[in-house]
Amino acid sequence: MTTVPPTSTELDAADPLAAYRDRFLVPEHDPAHPLVAYLDGNSLGRPLTATAERLATFVRTDWGAGLIRSWGEQWMDEPTVLGDRLGQVVLGAAPGQTLVGDSTSVLLYKALRAALDHQQAVDPSRNEIVIDAGNFPTDRFIVEGIAAERGATLRWITPETQAGVGTADLEPVLTANTAVVLLSHVAYRSGYLADAQAITAQVKAAGALMVWDLCHSVGSVPLQLDDWGVDLAVGCTYKYLNGGPGSPALAYVRSELQSSLRQPIWGWMGASDPFGMSAQYEPAANIRRFITGTPPILAMQPLKDMVELIAEAGMDAVRAKSIALTEHAIRLVDERLVPLGARLASPRDPARRGSHVTVDHDRFAEVTQRLWDLGVIPDFRPPNGLRIGLSPLSTSFAELEAGIDAIATTLAEME
Repeated sequence: MTTVPPTSTELDAADPLAAYRDRFLVPEHDPAHPLVAYLDGNSLGRPLTATAERLATFVRTDWGAGLIRSWGEQWMDEPTVLGDRLGQVVLGAAPGQTLVGDSTSVLLYKALRAALDHQQAVDPSRNEIVIDAGNFPTDRFIVEGIAAERGATLRWITPETQAGVGTADLEPVLTANTAVVLLSHVAYRSGYLADAQAITAQVKAAGALMVWDLCHSVGSVPLQLDDWGVDLAVGCTYKYLNGGPGSPALAYVRSELQSSLRQPIWGWMGASDPFGMSAQYEPAANIRRFITGTPPILAMQPLKDMVELIAEAGMDAVRAKSIALTEHAIRLVDERLVPLGARLASPRDPARRGSHVTVDHDRFAEVTQRLWDLGVIPDFRPPNGLRIGLSPLSTSFAELEAGIDAIATTLAEME
């Protein structure tokens, strides 16, 4: 007996998180920027209505009335207070291990350099960095720069694009010379979800340090960094954490490592006594040593609203909605895009998939531009991938279907 899958209308009616969509800002109609379906939440999350109010209040009170006094009253602790809340709600991290500040690129550089320098200080033969060739350009470029800077050797792995990095891929490259491994928890192109717990255990058993890029998983996939034994992790906050364009990134450093790691960009805010104006740099004894300059306090404010919204909804519920959305997306892709020559480029197993689905077609670069003009906004990744990014708290099943239909119509018109 064949089971008829539920329609978008039925899925929206049964969605326990449907009411949360009302918390997000609904833009006024703009003919220059029409909006029919937003399918790029894995690049930039939509703003919350509460965020507009929070920012206005912040300007009037914390900044406008508090002025410089607000530094002593609250702002000095903002990177770690907000970091601890993110650790509690979305990272599975105990207090004192997470901070917010800098960009993802800067924090990745700090984490990797600190990890490599520590490993080489303990054992100079540990001079190799492992990374996969399909990782996001920033990750690859930063690793290449550090290798050139420190005379380290890069060990590249090239897993199957749709399968992603697994323990079998790492087995041949992990040796007594491995210093640090950098991988993305969710692959930026295919959406492949790596087994972080198994890989972390494998890397640590080889005596190396494990650094995870969480950019495409934090806020959409439940994380347990403490339980998994992760050493260091970095993630952006403008995707599923809805922090806004260029919002500061987060960094996690396992508590046992903090006293022995020295990040390479020394600055006064990471010193043990920032206002002591000491002649020599002495790093803070805790996670604050990974801070460099003045934290971007204003840019941190939107994160406060989204982390509380996720706490209210619960990460398990967010993940369940994410799976339901991507399963529905794949059904629609099979039904409406595959007959037009498209190919699914993401894992079919939901346990191995994050919150976006990638579909390949040689004409998707042209299709994407036309879709944007129509107000349907997916994302394109070369050479031929159209990414459908689904934010569980702001995306409806009907919006997803409208987007897929527009892709199909546009593709058919171009054939």
